[in-house]
This record gives sequence, C-alpha cells and structure tokens, in this order.
Amino acid sequence: MSWGGSSARASFVGALSLALLGGCGPEEGDADANDDASVNDSEEGGTIDPTTPGTTAGNETNDDAPVGTSGSAGDSTGGDDVSFIETPDGGVAMCDMWTQDCPDGEKCMPWANDGGSTWNATRCSPIDDDPGQPGDECTAEGGGFSGLDTCDLASMCWDVDGETNTGTCVSFCEGSAVDPLCSDPDEVCPITSDGLPILCLPTCDPLLQDCVEGQTCHPKGDGFICFPDASGGMGVFGDPCEYFNECAPGFWCASAESVPGCVGSGGCCASYCNTSAPMSSCEPGTECVSWHEEGTAPTGEEDIGVCVTPA
Repeated sequence: MSWGGSSARASFVGALSLALLGGCGPEEGDADANDDASVNDSEEGGTIDPTTPGTTAGNETNDDAPVGTSGSAGDSTGGDDVSFIETPDGGVAMCDMWTQDCPDGEKCMPWANDGGSTWNATRCSPIDDDPGQPGDECTAEGGGFSGLDTCDLASMCWDVDGETNTGTCVSFCEGSAVDPLCSDPDEVCPITSDGLPILCLPTCDPLLQDCVEGQTCHPKGDGFICFPDASGGMGVFGDPCEYFNECAPGFWCASAESVPGCVGSGGCCASYCNTSAPMSSCEPGTECVSWHEEGTAPTGEEDIGVCVTPA
C-alpha cells in the first residue's frame, strides 16, 4: 500500500491548482478508491498520486477562465502599462515565461487578466529599477495576481500578504515545461497542469516539517515541497479539509474514508507518521502506512508514513 498526493495570504497562495501537489485523496490506489478522486498511478517513483481538479484554499475554480488560459487584448484589465509581443500579422500574443521573450527592461510574468485571484495569462511587465533577487523581500503592486512586482528578471514575488502586498522573491524554473530545472539542488519545479506560474520551491521532510515559519511541507508527486500554510490555526487530525493547504504542519488532506469519524465533504486532515515507530505516533483507529510503495522510497524518505484507517 502506498500514499501519494494528498486570511489574505491564503487567497494568494491558494491559486496553484491541486494538479501541483494533489488534494484530498482516496483511501487507497486500488479498486476500492473513490472514483471521484481521479486516482492515477504516478510515474514518479512508484507512488500513487490521487489528485482532484480544483484549487487550493482561498480560491474557487473559475470554469469560464481556467488557470493557464490565454486572454485576448480585449480581456486585459491592466491598463496602458501592459506590453504584448506583436505577431507578424499585427495581432498580439502572450509572452513566454520560459524564454523571457519580452523587450529589454521587461519580464514575462503570470497575472490575472480579469482582475481575479487566479493566474490565467502572461504579460510583459517593467523590471524594477533596483530589482530584488531570490530570497529578498518584495512588493507586488496591486496584489499577487497583478504581474507587477519588484523582483528581478525570471523571478516573482511569492507568498504575498494581501494586506501589505509584500512577499519574497522566488526564482522561475529553468529549462522547459518538458524538462524543468532548478539551479538549487534543494529545490524542485512543480509544474501545474496549466503551467502558471513556474517556481522553484524548497524540498522538505514532512516528519521534520523543516520549512520556514509560515510554510508547511506538502506532497508533490514522489517528493515534498514547502508551501505557505493556509490552515489558520485549524487543520489538525479529523478537521474537515477540501484543499491540501488547509491542513496544519504535520497533517495532510486525506479522503473521508481514511479518517475515523470524518464528516468533511472533501476529506479530513490526517497525521504523518514514522513507519519506524508507528504505534507511538498514530491516533486511535488508525495505523501507520508507508507513503511509498515498498522498495520505491527515495533516499531519506524510507520512514515517511501516514495514519489512516486500517484496510
């Protein structure tokens, strides 16, 4: 058995879809799994990655303007400061974040061209006169979805506070959507199904919860990455959850069948556990089950487990 997949600040960080990390997953990756949870056998290290299309905490899916769709010039709400790449026929085209094909002094950025809270297009935006480097504090003009910030080329202001519009500069991924790369070996590039945005995020250990303050360790394919915490002081064992980042550090959003007494419509938060000491770390009515299939765990992840209802 294996398991993979699952304030103002929550409104910003919630814009990445569940395709990025996985949401509340079914009980198991077998015939008894919840059909609505879209169980998929992952090609990344033998884990099961049950993902449910949708968004993370703080954002509802907009069926009319899904993440990653390109708007037309007529859809733009950015004003006269928006730049587009002209095509030979005189039309306009969105820029490419991978190749950064904007004019000198500008950078290609994801943004919400409808003024909403979901990145749905790209735009050429002016680079700040004194741009911040990855790790520096930054400001996002007009909020985290405007595509306007004080970070340098090929980076963006991330984990933006909706009240102060401040966050931290984070590097874009390098390479391509087919072969995404991060220069820092301790970071990975989790690409959403729609490709917006493209960020190198830190890897982490869900047992240690070794992310920086305000972030929590969540599953991504066969690994784990740091992502801003949107639990709001809740999200412990048995609490209802619909989105993966509604669970507090040390917990993940599991299917209702996996958590005793769960009444959540999407699922409930369940604990991570150490498979080397399963009896001492799980709540009554659950047992510690390995996250990875036997023999497939990457180095350092052999002891990662989750507390779920016995099969």
